[in-house]
Amino acid sequence: MPGGVAIIDYDNDGKPDIFLVNASGDRPNRLYRNLGNWRFEDVTERAGLGGRAYGMGAAVADFDNDGFPDLLVTGVGFSTLYRNRGNGTFEDVTAKARIPQTAWPVSAGWFDFDNDGHLDLFIVNYCKWDPAKEPRCGDAYCHPKFYEGLPNVLLRNNGNGTFTDVSQASGIGARIGKGMAVAFADYNNDGRVDVFVANDTVPNFLFRNDGNGKFTEVGMETGVAINDDGKILSSMGADFRDIDNDGRPDLFVTALANETFPLFRNLATGIFQDLTYRSRIGPATLPHSGWGTGIYDFDNDGRKDIFAANGDVNDNTEKFSSRASRQLNQLLMQRSDGTFDSVLLPGKAQHRGVAFADLDGDGRIDAVVTRLGEVPVIYRNAMGAGRNWLRFDLRYAIGAKVKITAGGKTQFNHVTTAVGYLGSSEHMVHFGLGDASVADTVEIAWPNGKNTSLSSVEANQVVPIVQH
Repeated sequence: MPGGVAIIDYDNDGKPDIFLVNASGDRPNRLYRNLGNWRFEDVTERAGLGGRAYGMGAAVADFDNDGFPDLLVTGVGFSTLYRNRGNGTFEDVTAKARIPQTAWPVSAGWFDFDNDGHLDLFIVNYCKWDPAKEPRCGDAYCHPKFYEGLPNVLLRNNGNGTFTDVSQASGIGARIGKGMAVAFADYNNDGRVDVFVANDTVPNFLFRNDGNGKFTEVGMETGVAINDDGKILSSMGADFRDIDNDGRPDLFVTALANETFPLFRNLATGIFQDLTYRSRIGPATLPHSGWGTGIYDFDNDGRKDIFAANGDVNDNTEKFSSRASRQLNQLLMQRSDGTFDSVLLPGKAQHRGVAFADLDGDGRIDAVVTRLGEVPVIYRNAMGAGRNWLRFDLRYAIGAKVKITAGGKTQFNHVTTAVGYLGSSEHMVHFGLGDASVADTVEIAWPNGKNTSLSSVEANQVVPIVQH
């Protein structure tokens, strides 16, 4: 299942840094400082992030609003919160912040569910696992059906460096799942951020934010709990983003081989339509097992594409199937008609987590992918040469929505760092503009209900905007 990767500009120098989670008691996690020109420096020990445990995922955001991004690390039996001191070092504030320790937290993400200006924390739990009672399942890992699921955890940020567990009061803790990933978006455009949880071999959850601290689970009635065939999938990673620029966030989910990676289109009624086969994603993903994923405009043509990190669950798949354990990563490039072309990237491995950022400042989204038993791979994006782009730095105003009009086309995106599986991506909001050299209008809807409007914004720049 491991391992996670996070993009965190921990020193606020404008160059995204890379944090890697190791799943080994004798190997510490790693923080690599981006020096520019594709050079990175290992600053793990100096930063105080070399924890040794069976780590899983990471989540980045500025939870204390001091201007520096903080880091949560999950693993088997623990969740550790590291506060960024702002001097290049981190402080373990887990106990001080009152972060509960659960049996098996996998992924986590930050969002402001009550729109009070303080980022809250959602922790995804997998299942109850006891090595002393581990069943014997032959040559393969045991199926999740042999394990009891767990509820997820919602922690409200009190604004004073502490958190309150509101899992039960909010309704989040009432649902038992086998969570793998979490993604956030306001799917019904009511001004409140909702939560999607990808579950492994049990129906997915969509927690609708009803306000007043309450959530209702609506995965089945909205059509994202299972696929169009009525099948429960081994859902792994997810991104919750408006892929067709109609103003409503859609859902893409990775799953295991022979299941396909579902694409759910958000309809105006609040129902999602399964477009997996109509979009040509179905046959393209059927042979693969996917984990990390992200929806970004990789070639800056104005249409969002999809990246999927692939690799089988087992390292000996060839023994009992015709599939391969080591697989190729995949790009699904969106065409003008809303369908996708599949492009397989060189380099077979058991890929897992992936995080996205413009690592070299050239206006193109790069990717960092973890591999089981191997060093990570970094993909430098060389697509879309000559095409224009625009990026907005809204800091960690997670949930803020951005609408732009450029070249006669309208695009939508929003601020989130919870992308894919076990990972955390950059906080920037990215738009590809194609041939357009100016964004005629830019509209930002902040989580606090206020709005910012800009006009005639020149392309090929990062625009910093502070929330009002």
